[in-house]
Amino acid sequence: MEAILSNKISKEIVKNSVFDILAIAGIYLVPVLSHLTTLPIYYIEPMRLMLILAIVHTSKKNAYILAATLPIFSFVISAHPVFLKTLLITGELLLMTWIFYFLSEKINNKFSSMIFSIGISKTFYYVIKFALLSAVLIEGSLISTPIFMQVLTTILFSSYIFLIKK
Repeated sequence: MEAILSNKISKEIVKNSVFDILAIAGIYLVPVLSHLTTLPIYYIEPMRLMLILAIVHTSKKNAYILAATLPIFSFVISAHPVFLKTLLITGELLLMTWIFYFLSEKINNKFSSMIFSIGISKTFYYVIKFALLSAVLIEGSLISTPIFMQVLTTILFSSYIFLIKK
């Protein structure tokens, strides 16, 4: 029994580690691919995409680890986004993850749980970003990714969760 449990834990560690390496590599390559293709790849929200893939294909613990580390990794590697925005994105992704798991247990509907978790975390993000912009602590516009793209990715990501985690 102990050997079976140990083998299962080892497989989960390997699976999570491989996924994390691929997620980090994906985030690492986003700026490079954006420059090479001149396409705004950030429109597909790559950090949120990696996090949703982690929620579907790895453990709850691993999803939280990625939510906390992907924005920081991006900042360390490329100095983008700026530090305060990095903290804001980290908070948004952690909040989204927590809300998703919380709602999944309460309403037992993965699609609705993801729609609400993304919507609530984006609202949090934009309220805090507005405050940071108003206080001139960060520069830029309030909305950098078109609303249409945000709605589209939210529906696509939620549909993926629904199809895979029935």
